[in-house]
Amino acid sequence: MKTKQFEYKPLAHYSYALVSQGKMAVIDPERDPMQYYSYAKEQNAKIIAIFETHPHADFVSSHLQIHEETGATIYTSKKTGADYPYKPLDEGDTVKIGNIRLRVLNTPGHSPDSITLVAEEGYETILFTGDTLFIGDVGRPDLREKAGNITAKRQDLAEMMYETIQDKFSHLPNDAVVYPAHGAGSLCGKNLSEDSSSTLGDERKDNWAFKQQTKEEFIDMILDNPPFIPSYFGFNVDINKSGAKNVRQAIAKVPFKMHESKKGLIVDTRSAKLFKDGHLQDSINVQAASEDNPFETWLGSIVEPKEEFHLVIDEPATLGSVLDRVAKIGYEAQLISVITLEKKDLVKSKELNLQHFKEQPDDYTIVDVRNKSEVNEGKIFESALSHPLNKLRDTAAKIPTNKPVVVHCSSGYRSAAASSILLKRIKDVEVYDLGDAVEGFQD
Repeated sequence: MKTKQFEYKPLAHYSYALVSQGKMAVIDPERDPMQYYSYAKEQNAKIIAIFETHPHADFVSSHLQIHEETGATIYTSKKTGADYPYKPLDEGDTVKIGNIRLRVLNTPGHSPDSITLVAEEGYETILFTGDTLFIGDVGRPDLREKAGNITAKRQDLAEMMYETIQDKFSHLPNDAVVYPAHGAGSLCGKNLSEDSSSTLGDERKDNWAFKQQTKEEFIDMILDNPPFIPSYFGFNVDINKSGAKNVRQAIAKVPFKMHESKKGLIVDTRSAKLFKDGHLQDSINVQAASEDNPFETWLGSIVEPKEEFHLVIDEPATLGSVLDRVAKIGYEAQLISVITLEKKDLVKSKELNLQHFKEQPDDYTIVDVRNKSEVNEGKIFESALSHPLNKLRDTAAKIPTNKPVVVHCSSGYRSAAASSILLKRIKDVEVYDLGDAVEGFQD
């Protein structure tokens, strides 16, 4: 059988195409389906099926658009309670893709409605595990307490994950290839490997979840020190349960204006350097200057679902790519406009005297905007106050203003956003971004 893995790095997302005898299935597709269409054309194959392993929290899927544009059948668990046209697929059900036999395992744990697809042809077995089994980890169980057709407490889902890992894969061969929906950098697990695939035998040997342990030990481990949950996660679960609108039509509705000044919530996507050299008053710097910037995660963590905002881009040529990125998390409907800036009436950020900060750190209030799980592993500055970036718009008023404020994260990306938030939220005090200079303070 022929398998193609597609990677979207900013969200550490893997999606798949499975081809046999001129027939193609797409598994856990991202928002823009064009790459799957191109691959189908390259393989001279017809897309006949789309499989959703569960309603995803961290990205918007194009399953409904692919169905509408190709006529392919959408398959997902009946437990999702999907509002789009689909064929229910649960344990015991099978689907044929050319010569490939796809059977289904219900594998709850990350979500109550998660499934794993077992693709078999001859002696070859491939597992599309969604967010259940990652390389080196398993899916976190705390994302479905408020969203989806079936909600479940994290304790209950942790117990389900234990049973899934203990029982659901036990009959499968060691040489079965494991293809997950996410890799390192995803917030859908804690300690995902950099590897994009593995074998079930290697996971049995190396993945902590397969180690001999009691249920209590497993649950303690999976619930310990989880990453934060971005604001948009539950919103995306609900979008994926309903089926997202056609992405081309959705982003075409967003107005673009050259050289305009706007009021309200303004998100500036330019690099930190360009932002600091001149920006609109009270705008927030969430960088999308590089394809590797985690723009989607932080846009959806700082801006609330359905909260209207404007977007600043560097030049018109980047309009299409930035709109695509906003649409990856379904925020295009709340985007009022995209603008470029005139080089006048802009605010310049003040630069930190790094030498003075090194010599007299006690002269500053230091704010650490890393996630709590990172802070728990060790502080960079002992005196730093912890204010995670995803909560900073709410907690900024609690920061003392009797000294200049210096903001840091671990690399400079988040501190650029955080310092811009504080410039808007707290007054009568200087706010500085330590930026990538933080690396000089880390062991």
